[in-house]
Amino acid sequence: MEDEYKNECDKIDEVMLPGFRFHPTDEELVGFYLTRKIQQKPLSVELIKQLDIYKYDPWDLPKLAITGEKEWYFYCPRDRKYRNSARPNRVTGAGFWKATGTDRPIYSSEGSKCIGLKKSLVFYKGRAAKGMKTDWMMHEFRLPSDSVSHNKRYLDKNIPANEAWAICRIFKKANSTTRALSHSWVSPVLDTTTTTTTTTRT
Repeated sequence: MEDEYKNECDKIDEVMLPGFRFHPTDEELVGFYLTRKIQQKPLSVELIKQLDIYKYDPWDLPKLAITGEKEWYFYCPRDRKYRNSARPNRVTGAGFWKATGTDRPIYSSEGSKCIGLKKSLVFYKGRAAKGMKTDWMMHEFRLPSDSVSHNKRYLDKNIPANEAWAICRIFKKANSTTRALSHSWVSPVLDTTTTTTTTTRT
């Protein structure tokens, strides 16, 4: 009887709750979800899929995500572009992701401690020298270098455990044409002018 009850509970855990929307803050992403991933503490309900997103182009990712309507989240391994380099490989089949600016620190709401880093990237079609910018965007979240004890094992001799994983938030921003159309629509106004028809009698 207990086994049947446990099986039913497991089934409930595997079903996404109706009305549930996954909209975590930056602090929650790094302070909870990414930290637990690196500490190898799985959740009872899988909300973020583990996926090497660079094996896919961005327009293929939404259908692979577990949750999300306009934003899609993934745990992604941070592979190195070169064996002895700290620079990650962000090339896909149809193009590449390019960083825009420097990493932004994410601070804990309980103090001034930096608990994570956020990088913004844009997807370009083609190769580096002749890439064409698209509307696909990514926020890459990772932990600071000193956030995990140095006693933690290294998943790769060049990659500390706390730098082996990132959470990637994929989304598509509205292009200029879409924004222009959304702002140019005007409600029709009824014409209140009365037209008088004059009939000429002969």
